Amino acid sequence: MQTRQQPAPAPALARPDGSPVRVLVVDDEPNLTELLNMALRYEGWEVRSAASGMQAVRTAKDFGPDAVVLDMMLPDFDGMEVLRRMRTEDPNVPVLFLTAKDAVEDRVAGLTAGGDDYVTKPFSLEEVVARLRALMRRTAITAVESDSLLVVGDLTLDEDSHEVSRGGTEIQLTATEFELLRYLMRNPRRVLSKAQILDRVWNYDFGGQANVVELYISYLRKKIDVGRAPMIHTMRGVGYVLKPAE
Repeated sequence: MQTRQQPAPAPALARPDGSPVRVLVVDDEPNLTELLNMALRYEGWEVRSAASGMQAVRTAKDFGPDAVVLDMMLPDFDGMEVLRRMRTEDPNVPVLFLTAKDAVEDRVAGLTAGGDDYVTKPFSLEEVVARLRALMRRTAITAVESDSLLVVGDLTLDEDSHEVSRGGTEIQLTATEFELLRYLMRNPRRVLSKAQILDRVWNYDFGGQANVVELYISYLRKKIDVGRAPMIHTMRGVGYVLKPAE
């Protein structure tokens, strides 16, 4: 009889000082909050919870979370307002939105407002943990030189001033080109599908018009890659990936 090999456990995440990572769970459903708390504590993480927007903002200021699980619908004000207030204290804290299954507008609005990812209810606890791990790893990778600066190879993007340069040469981008490049740079070496890019950079009204992604990728390549070693690569049938030039 063959024994089934167990998957290797995911590497433990920790803060720079070695202490457990901190996660804030914001939801007004007590049963769901308790399940999330148990799952996250099982990972060895320190967890606090809040059941309202106001409580979430106060707790975040006191707790200093490394990531936030944030329900879009709360009894006092919505998740986007919570996000806005928390980001005044910590502009870089990654936020994973919880949204209703059919609330397409919420997903679009949440990502446009600066949320990093979302899961739809009902969800698996394993998915939430995996998404949080990915967010925290990506945050550590991209926050290189300052709170607002993304750096991949010799390409830099300042999220505050909207300045972009490669190899010290300034590059002028339109607003949409900037948002597309920012999304690629927040996910270096990660293949992003056209659907993911549409969800993040445009709104869902584009539907199947994935050719808009191809069009703007071509615009970016003309400004970022022409005359240089390419950084934006097409993975046929899968999507696009940005990585340092070889």
